[in-house]
Amino acid sequence: MTERKPPGVSFESWVDRQVRQATENGEFADLPGFGKPLPEDPGGYDELWWIKGKMHREGLAVLPPALALRKEAEDALAEALRAPSEAAVRRIIARINERITPAMLRPPPGPPLGLKPYDADAVVEEWRRGRE
Repeated sequence: MTERKPPGVSFESWVDRQVRQATENGEFADLPGFGKPLPEDPGGYDELWWIKGKMHREGLAVLPPALALRKEAEDALAEALRAPSEAAVRRIIARINERITPAMLRPPPGPPLGLKPYDADAVVEEWRRGRE
């Protein structure tokens, strides 16, 4: 397939001959994905399909800042409820509250934040109930 098109031969016939010879030589046999359907795309055509596919394969995600902070807050609360001590619970809650408070005062771009700082005493009480 790497040879150059000879002069005087039409491009189409040269390509057709190359494909026919490759098929006869079995160069298209046992290709990955042979006989399998193409992956479905229910959303229709998307110009960034390859970027999204790469991010999915690499386990990456990009959320708007407000949604990323919401996710971070949920994860912090879950981490606090699994913490081994009351001091660890308070430290985790203080750390996430330090991120929530500035975001409330100057909301990040994207959807509404919909968060308020956690009440550390209430989280500690919930932590205690879960430990009983």
